[in-house]
Amino acid sequence: MQPATQTPALDLSLDAAELTAQLVDIPSVSQDEKVLADAVENALRALPHLTVERDGNCVVARTHQGHAERVVLAGHLDTVPIAGNVPSRLDEDGVLWGCGTTDMKSGVAVQLRIAATVPAPNRDLTFVFYDAEEIAAEFNGLGRLAEKHPDWLAGDFAVLLEPSDTQVEGGCQGTLRVLLRTAGERAHSARSWMGSNAIHAAAPILARLAAYEPRRAVIDGLEYREGLNAVGIEGGVAGNVIPDACTVTVNFRYAPDRSAQDALDHVREVFADCGVTEMIVDDHSPGALPGLSHPAAVAFMAAVGGTAKPKFGWTDVSRFSALGVPAVNYGPGDALLAHKKDERVATDRIRHCEERLRAWLTA
Repeated sequence: MQPATQTPALDLSLDAAELTAQLVDIPSVSQDEKVLADAVENALRALPHLTVERDGNCVVARTHQGHAERVVLAGHLDTVPIAGNVPSRLDEDGVLWGCGTTDMKSGVAVQLRIAATVPAPNRDLTFVFYDAEEIAAEFNGLGRLAEKHPDWLAGDFAVLLEPSDTQVEGGCQGTLRVLLRTAGERAHSARSWMGSNAIHAAAPILARLAAYEPRRAVIDGLEYREGLNAVGIEGGVAGNVIPDACTVTVNFRYAPDRSAQDALDHVREVFADCGVTEMIVDDHSPGALPGLSHPAAVAFMAAVGGTAKPKFGWTDVSRFSALGVPAVNYGPGDALLAHKKDERVATDRIRHCEERLRAWLTA
């Protein structure tokens, strides 16, 4: 492992699997990405066919060859906190172990390899390496770029190299979390008729959720399955007190053909007659359309193969969608292994991802 005060030199002549190991060995926990960002910037500035920009710990590199289309390849540099799984380790089965192998330094390695080895792509390319994806949205580097430098992210199609086990996952669903509050009146539980139980008042909310039939939406041939669920309930004062307040936390996962306002209006409509005294939006991130009908996406699917699947979780493709850039998730890692102490990635999946992207961009 390189000393924290020294900027290591990335060797972009390595194949993507070997480069992944080099990236893993440079710790980059959220908000401590500078050393890795410096290394990425230095490596990219050495490539004469790219122009490179820097904002904080975000690095953006672009080709300018006059093509009619521009494709964005994006990935985050940060990881969750290290759990004794750095430096990396390659086992005899060709599996690379270590923090960030899946989420998502293998994807970043593929980006860097394409940047280094495809100097004359068939579409202009933008490579985005950003910070703070693994923590609160207010720190997210891609969000910062979208606000400060939206022109850096301009494109016709984007690929976010989040772990998808080298299967295309189109767009992403939106997520809305609301706090539904009911009110009552405190009283001694021995004389409950003197009060009004706020927890009991939440019963219509729970009944409505239990009876709710989620919508299925087909977009670009992908079926997104919505869900409206209680994910928490809080109420109570003491063991002998009728509670005067209760809060039900509800999460709505919605298909990307709904706007953020549509999703909010729908939730309000569902609970309109359920005795809710206050509804507070606790968190809201809109979805992203897959855009698989775009010519660049059609060519992408033909090159990488397989059958596209809908992305049910939320990812940063949403930020591209908000800028009018259709986007998909496609990366070598397995999302089920992300953030685990035994995080790992099969090196053949990394190489396969690199080969498929290169085929798309050089055909």
